Amino acid sequence: MSALRYPGALLLTLAILCSTVPMARCAHRTAVQAATAPPSSAQPQEVPGMRIAAVVNDEVISLYDLESRERMVLLSSNVPDTPDARKKLDTEVLHSLVDERLQLQEAKKQNVVATDDEINAALGKIEKQNNMQPGQLNEFLKARGIDHNSLINQVKASIVWAKLVRRKAAETVEIADDEIDAAMKRIKEHAGEPQARIAEIFLAVDNPTQDADVRALATKLTEQMRQGARFSAIAQQYSQSATAAVGGDLGWLRPDQLPSDLATAVASLKPGELSPPIRSGGGYYLLLVLDRRQGDIGGGQQAGTVYDVVQVVAPLPPNANEAMKRSAVAEVMGMRQTAKNCAELLKMGKDKAPQFASEGTVNGNSVAPQMRQILDKLSPNQASDPILQRNGIGVIMLCSKETQEAKKDAGMPSRDEVFDSLLREKLDTVSRQYLRDLRRAAYVDVRV
Repeated sequence: MSALRYPGALLLTLAILCSTVPMARCAHRTAVQAATAPPSSAQPQEVPGMRIAAVVNDEVISLYDLESRERMVLLSSNVPDTPDARKKLDTEVLHSLVDERLQLQEAKKQNVVATDDEINAALGKIEKQNNMQPGQLNEFLKARGIDHNSLINQVKASIVWAKLVRRKAAETVEIADDEIDAAMKRIKEHAGEPQARIAEIFLAVDNPTQDADVRALATKLTEQMRQGARFSAIAQQYSQSATAAVGGDLGWLRPDQLPSDLATAVASLKPGELSPPIRSGGGYYLLLVLDRRQGDIGGGQQAGTVYDVVQVVAPLPPNANEAMKRSAVAEVMGMRQTAKNCAELLKMGKDKAPQFASEGTVNGNSVAPQMRQILDKLSPNQASDPILQRNGIGVIMLCSKETQEAKKDAGMPSRDEVFDSLLREKLDTVSRQYLRDLRRAAYVDVRV
């Protein structure tokens, strides 16, 4: 599947082209490769006080590494950090750490590195996307018992893996001009058809023996999201599509841009609804319909209003009780009544919960009708009534609004954007095959 843009953001989770295929559940000692394993005498010994969770070739993943990453996953997924929640994550998170270690080992072997500038730029993006000040991320993680090195290793792995995949793809992948022409022709021909904005989680099945395990993981993730876990965070942690870097967001798609079985599933979903696991192609899909809109009959972008807004949210845990909800409503009402303008409201929101305060522009043609009605009723520097959201109670303040004129072909992607979309599809295929080969050639000793 393709979204007509290339993901450019690295979020607080696994990033672009970083895979987390669950391996088959294994016994105390498991070799990914069927070939002869290294002799047991060569295996690293456990250090007192630092239990070994797994050995990947000749490197150790400690229980501390596993627990730190689980805290990060739970935090970003908006799932309460409980022993039961961690236990459910053990297998999948450990497998993701194994894959990450394989990627870093391959990068070392191929002399591919992540520079300090690249790492700092990635961390800066994470802080910006979570409305944090420079340097605040480390304090944020430390306060929640998350080892900063866990995030650094994740960032490094994502950077070097993207480089490795692009290097390997350069040997075999070619996108001809006629492919781009054909894609742009299809887009123009179907411009007037209804579209859905879709987010995906893709879990690959590398061989038939994994099918049951991957299906079980897809079912488990579905249950977590229906209990309040955020789709975007789950996608960033588990999805094996390049869209994981942007929370699984595929953008606006027509039915003809999806495989028929996925298009059928999307057709029955309302905005905000999540599909059950769908077996299609090389694995399982979980699809979320974010919004729907009617296509532009004229082949361009319809005239509309662009709203400049600030949003703050008083966060709530999943299954919050009525007392907690009342407290959150009172908190946002206090900010709503005190703030005289968008700048003041944004500052209040960042002071209380920086990761849940944001500012930006919203196109009226791209939001749900209910949200558009709320925005249309507001005057500049006026805030909405409290709004119940997935992650808490929020309030939106309108800063300004501007009406845009319709422009012919303004909604059409450029050739570069279409090229990036086609390239991403092929990079996904290369990435999965590359990682599959690394697993088959590796020795993995799982001890927890």
